[in-house]
Amino acid sequence: MNKLKYYVLLFVLIACAPTKQKKLVGSIEKFDPTLDQLIAPGTQAEIIGEGFEWSEGPVWVESEKMLLFSDVPKNIIYKWTEEKGVEPFLTPSGYTGSVPRGGEPGSNGLTLNNEGQLALCQHGDRRVALFNSSFKDPKPEFKTLTDNYEGKLLNSPNDLVYDKQGNLYFTDPPYGLLKNVNDSSKQIPFQGVYKVKPDGKVILLVDSLTRPNGIALSPDQHTLYVANSDQPLAKWYSFHIKGDSLADAKIFYSTKYAEGEKGAPDGLRVDKNGNLFATGPGGIWIFSPEGKALGRIRLPEATANCAFSADGKTLYATSDMYLLRIKLAD
Repeated sequence: MNKLKYYVLLFVLIACAPTKQKKLVGSIEKFDPTLDQLIAPGTQAEIIGEGFEWSEGPVWVESEKMLLFSDVPKNIIYKWTEEKGVEPFLTPSGYTGSVPRGGEPGSNGLTLNNEGQLALCQHGDRRVALFNSSFKDPKPEFKTLTDNYEGKLLNSPNDLVYDKQGNLYFTDPPYGLLKNVNDSSKQIPFQGVYKVKPDGKVILLVDSLTRPNGIALSPDQHTLYVANSDQPLAKWYSFHIKGDSLADAKIFYSTKYAEGEKGAPDGLRVDKNGNLFATGPGGIWIFSPEGKALGRIRLPEATANCAFSADGKTLYATSDMYLLRIKLAD
């Protein structure tokens, strides 16, 4: 066979080789023209993992080029990489007890501290903890950051975020308790938003929200955002951070549920320009820093949380049984 025929045959074989079909879901709903600057019209979410019971808490770990996320009922953390897809990373992730239990015992929200260590909200163990093992050889070893407020056990920490000074903010609704707000083991009568200082001191910031859930900071670190997942209204709140307290509490955005919409205000992330990407009814809502709804990434399943890639050009989302990847505008 001469070289010309060889290269022609090689081209035909490559052209005819089967390619893996991407699974795409969702659509873009635009409320304001500026949405086009954040996400292109016609964009859909790509399913890059599936088969989970309730996926949650994604965080991108740039040092390992991997995404970590929780399956809360299964008490496991998975990792996703471009090369290998989804693999188990750590189990148990949120409940390390020996007595079997149901409900939602696993880890929920995940984040990295300023040193790149993994911090996690553990429903079953009712604490916020630091992963005390290696990303390369993970073992279920944890250091407790806090598990109580004034000597009373936390409910079930849900989501968390660090500021640049090393202060940790987290929410504590009752979703990880077997009987939720009516569980007999519930020791704190409210659902709190807390701050943990670098010296370990725990400060109660808010005790008036019915179901504080997702939490995030503005780029300038002056504003704290909290999603409240109690229905029938979908509400997101903003607070001005004033030292070890919060001031100027506002309803950042509120909306009614449309018929058939799945999901509640849950996880949220803020991009470098201060725009909020907030999971809620019908998918992922996108708000300007001023609280204007720019649009929504409509998704068919209830979506729990989302996370940006290191360069901010990709949004990962945990949506019930799915792990999704969404391309953002450059």
